[in-house]
Amino acid sequence: MNLPSSQEIIEDMAFFDDWEQRYQYIIDLGKSIPPIDESLKTNKNLVRGCQSNVWLVSTERDGKLQFQADSDAVIVNGLLALVIAVFNDKTMTQILDFDINGYFKALDLERHITPTRGNGLQAIVAKIQAIAKTKM
Repeated sequence: MNLPSSQEIIEDMAFFDDWEQRYQYIIDLGKSIPPIDESLKTNKNLVRGCQSNVWLVSTERDGKLQFQADSDAVIVNGLLALVIAVFNDKTMTQILDFDINGYFKALDLERHITPTRGNGLQAIVAKIQAIAKTKM
């Protein structure tokens, strides 16, 4: 998986003139994350608090966490890509110390996604942070 860095995503989003273009960019980012294997789409890996089905799987390698995620909604896959770009292949401390709300604010996401999607996005972040805490 080769996602841009959080700073590159912020810069790319600022390049677009309107939110229709930004949504398309987010959707395209979502297409770059590989779908997880069907066998991993279990209740154990389901993220609670999301309107769409979202599955999140983590593995630890060399003190860093790698994430795989998938959703049954195209835009949510894009939101997953925004989050995975920040947290994938990071140490537990880096995950917990990252200012995710500042990142979302820089992307101006809160004003342009529905409150339900926003709650789901926060649930995904909370799940990733909870995984990082249990691995410390």
